[in-house]
Amino acid sequence: MDIVYKFQKSIILAMKFIMYAAAFATFFLMFSIDNREIIELSRTAAVTLSTYVIILVLLSGTYGSFDIGKRKDKDIVFSLMLSGALTDLITYFELTIMKTNEANNTTFRLENIGILVSVLLIQFVIFVIFVRLGSRFYFKLNDAEKCLIIADDKTSAGRVAKALGDFSERYVIADVIGYEDDQLKDKIVKADTVILYEVPVDVRKEVIDWCYQNLKNIYYNPSVADILQHSSQQTVIDDIPFYAWQFHLIGFEQRIIKRLMDLSISLILLVLTSPILLISAICIRKNDGGSVFFRQKRATANGKVFEIYKFRTMKENVENRSATRDDDRITGVGRVLRKYRIDELPQLINIVKGDMSLVGPRPEMMENVEDYTRELPEFRYRLRMKAGLTGYAQIFGKYNTSSRDKLMLDLMYIENYSLVKDIQLLFQTVLVIFKADESTEAFGDK
Repeated sequence: MDIVYKFQKSIILAMKFIMYAAAFATFFLMFSIDNREIIELSRTAAVTLSTYVIILVLLSGTYGSFDIGKRKDKDIVFSLMLSGALTDLITYFELTIMKTNEANNTTFRLENIGILVSVLLIQFVIFVIFVRLGSRFYFKLNDAEKCLIIADDKTSAGRVAKALGDFSERYVIADVIGYEDDQLKDKIVKADTVILYEVPVDVRKEVIDWCYQNLKNIYYNPSVADILQHSSQQTVIDDIPFYAWQFHLIGFEQRIIKRLMDLSISLILLVLTSPILLISAICIRKNDGGSVFFRQKRATANGKVFEIYKFRTMKENVENRSATRDDDRITGVGRVLRKYRIDELPQLINIVKGDMSLVGPRPEMMENVEDYTRELPEFRYRLRMKAGLTGYAQIFGKYNTSSRDKLMLDLMYIENYSLVKDIQLLFQTVLVIFKADESTEAFGDK
């Protein structure tokens, strides 16, 4: 067993390779039934094989791949299936286009739909089997980490405990204490992992030093300084080491490219989602005869105020405040629209108008901006970039994510901005649909 433990990373890597090889073989062997050329030495085989491998690598890097022990099995399967399905579809359309010639099809037409569906089903089974096997193998060798939660109060500790509870195979809560506890150092020694949440920076430094000295795993939520350090460069002036961070905003060329991308993609999405928009509007109107759209003042770059468009999900003429669990203001239609984020689609109009971007900090209600800024002055930093339909806070956060965590998520995006990152986040937004129940958790859910 000791030998297996030493080589577990290599074994999991081998399982990952075999899994992808099985998915690859499924696609090419199934489609070779009617397209023999894709498994023979030919230009068609070289092009389709290269396309499949490149797209799969890129999408796996975007959605995550065989992250056994780090994510839930369900999330890993969803990521693998989404990467595999998109890779299959792109390669399938490429193969169809290549067959549009005088020797095969004189006009473009879709073929082998049944084979495509069969490939997707077989790959789904492959992914489920390998994820289950990999997960059992990993947790057979690795016991759950005994975690010590150190927080500033019970509310903060409860949020961390709830998050860890969703990963019960990986983490077990050994104890929960305040950072002023007299036995803090002794309890750290008894734990495998120390999780710091909302702990003052000066105290955190002492705890981290003690954890490092005693070889303990450390998790801590970042401050603004931590995010700036992460985006800094290591430099040496004479013989003095520094972390160098230079103040910067999105460049002129980047703004132009970002705006062009916003316009083109949002217009395409408006056309593609027009049936959903129409059906949603009809359902809202039929439900209670009220207005289809909901308009509200929101803040964007430099504090500029704009009117955001959303599908109305609440009853008309009710109190304007953030939603809570079992909120009786939400209509039956509204619950469905919220669950799958369909209520956000009209914001594509805001993007076309230039009020918002596809990717950017979450646009908060004016009341929330004022309250959060009083509570956390740094909250205004997120107004350095135009508000977005999607972003770190929208993908990884929830409706009830704390104001401080929203700020950190948005600053992570702002300080690490790139057009490539925007494209990755747009692809990752698709995963929000699969975790609809989690991402739409409202204030009051514990």
